[in-house]
Amino acid sequence: MHELSVCLSLIEQIQRVAEENGARSVTRIELSIGPLSGVEPDLLRNAYPMAAAGTIAADAELVITITAIRVTCNECGAESPASVNRLICGECGNYRTEVTSGDELILQRLELDGIESQTETT
Repeated sequence: MHELSVCLSLIEQIQRVAEENGARSVTRIELSIGPLSGVEPDLLRNAYPMAAAGTIAADAELVITITAIRVTCNECGAESPASVNRLICGECGNYRTEVTSGDELILQRLELDGIESQTETT
């Protein structure tokens, strides 16, 4: 399952951030996933507990937001919403477009718990 490897990579990144900040645990993970990212949100949700087991993020709440697909037209320059099978310009109908949103998988936000205060010594 592709989503399990995505989760394992995500957990590595989360652990690195938590360690850098001296956190004892991660309480919330917020992701943005686009429909064109190649990641199925439901499969990711199912794979997450297995990937997070025994880690600093084992009990974290996983929140996934689905981002909209947006394209920019190479002909008229308009930016418009699009759908998975219709990446055409909403203004002029041209098919020569570039995806500007909807193909991403982004770690938006982490909530960390038990951050140790950093003190400076002179």
